[in-house]
This record gives sequence, structure tokens and C-alpha cells, in this order.
Amino acid sequence: MCHWLNRSNKEGLATLQEQVTAATVPTTGLRRRLRLGERFIEVWIFLSGLLAIVVLLGIIAILLKEGLPIFAHTPPWKFLFGAKWYPISDPPTFGIAPFVVSTLMVTLVSTVIAVPIGVACAAYLSEVAHRKLAETVKPIIEILAGFPSVMMGFIGLALLSPLVQSAFNLNTGLCGLTAAIMLSLMSLPIIVSVSEDALHVVPKEFKEASYALGATKWETIWHVCIPSALSGIAAAIMLGIGRAIGETMTVLMVAGGALAVPVSPTDPMTTMTAAIASGIGNAVRGGLQYQALFAVGLILFILTLAVNIIAERVLERQKRKFAR
Repeated sequence: MCHWLNRSNKEGLATLQEQVTAATVPTTGLRRRLRLGERFIEVWIFLSGLLAIVVLLGIIAILLKEGLPIFAHTPPWKFLFGAKWYPISDPPTFGIAPFVVSTLMVTLVSTVIAVPIGVACAAYLSEVAHRKLAETVKPIIEILAGFPSVMMGFIGLALLSPLVQSAFNLNTGLCGLTAAIMLSLMSLPIIVSVSEDALHVVPKEFKEASYALGATKWETIWHVCIPSALSGIAAAIMLGIGRAIGETMTVLMVAGGALAVPVSPTDPMTTMTAAIASGIGNAVRGGLQYQALFAVGLILFILTLAVNIIAERVLERQKRKFAR
């Protein structure tokens, strides 16, 4: 009897061990497959980041290689602060002050127009509007972000420029103000969409605490929601500024194309991107004008980088301020 019981116990223990082993093997294989999948994703992310860095360094290298030789013909201070751009004169004269001033003026005016309207619209969709209304309007705004710049140029040329001409009693409606208004319309969808996403993820506890202290909805939006979502809003503003600085076709069509240094936004002007687009087709590869246009692209790259660095510093200061 005891022998039979010992034999049964041994058989049961062996069966249990087999079951445990059978359950452990698939689990180990599953873990191994998960590890391989995670490793593949890690390598893919690393290679994607490395590719982005390589492409960026390649762009910088090309700009430096093609743009720096112009400074052997035109000193850097004359190139940056010169007010005359005559590539076909004898000798050629290259001064990009009109392009730089025009770019800064158009970008500043478009930002002043787009940022308050965009952030206010985002706050309305996130905190005030009915949910169904917000879910309907936001996709439409995001679709507008992909609207072709050529069509925006046609709209500015046909509709907006006559209004600007009659409103300010100008000789022509093709000026920097028209370009800035069109650029603000092109930047608005990006600012609204990204800012709304940033405001939407603000914790409800922050808003409930504000309401508990007696704050109104608008006070909560201004003093709680916007400061809490400041990093996302700053990113939205930077994307909008980047769209305004880098836009070419709309500005080329409605800014007027003047080569003089503008005094006011209502003057006709040529931005840096428009100068590159209009001049690169007539430039001889490797010639002075070709090199000068690449140098303009290099200055534009440095300008964009400086704007991003300044914005990052401001954002860090705001984070330290609210961290206290």
C-alpha cells in the first residue's frame, strides 16, 4: 500500500513538473520575442535620430560649401548690411539688408496677428466650446494647415491686396502687410491645433482647485490653463514663426518684390526666401550670384536657429518661474 502511494506521488510530481516546464517554455519564448521586438524598436529609433542629425549636418555642410566663397568677393559686413542687390552689374553688388529687414518685419507682423488669435481660439475650443463643436471645428482647422501656399497667394492677390490698398490709400496692395496677413492665416491652424492639444492635457485638478478658490472660468484659463500649457503653446508659436519665416510662394506673389529697405509694413518688399526663389533660376551654378543665394540661405538658417534658441531660453525661464 505504501509502495503504491509513493509511486503515485512520484508520478504526480513528475506530471506537475512537466506541466510547469510546458508552461515555462512558451513564457520564456514570449519574453525572448518581446525583447527582440523592443530591441528592434530601440535600434530603429536610434537610426532615425541619427539619420535626422546626418541630414541636418549635410544641409549645413552644403550651405557652408556653396555660400562661404561669396565672402571672398564681398566682405561679410557689406553682404549683411549693404542695401544694394545688383547681381548683373559690373562688378556685381550683393547686399542683403533689404531681404533681412523684410523677413523680420513680415514675420513680426504675422506673429503679432496670429498668436493672440490662435491662442484665444485654442482656449475657446478647449475650455469653452461644446465638445461636439470642438470635435467638428478642430479637424477643419487642421485641414486648413495643408492648404497650398500658391492658392493662399492667389487669394491674397485677388481679394486681400485690393482691400489693403483701399484701406491704407496705397499705390499698390502688394506689400509687406498683405504678405504678413496671409502668413498669419497660414500659421493660425498650426498654432490653434498644437495649443489646443497642450491646453487639453492640463490636469483637471488644477482647474478644480482654481474654481474652488472662487476664480471664474476666464480667470482660470488665463492664470491656470495657459501657464500650465506654456511649453506646448510656445512650441505652437515656434512652429507658426517657422512657417512664416520659411514660406516662399505666398510672399513672392503678394509682397511686391521691391529691392529697397522697407520703412513700414505697407511698403513693397522682398523676403529672403522670395529672393532665393526668384533668383536661383537665373543664377549660373558656381557663379557669384549662385554663391550669394546660398549665403542668403545660410543666413536664413542661422536666423531660424537663433529664434529657436531664444525661445528655448524664454521657455526655461518660465518653467523655473512656475516651478517655484
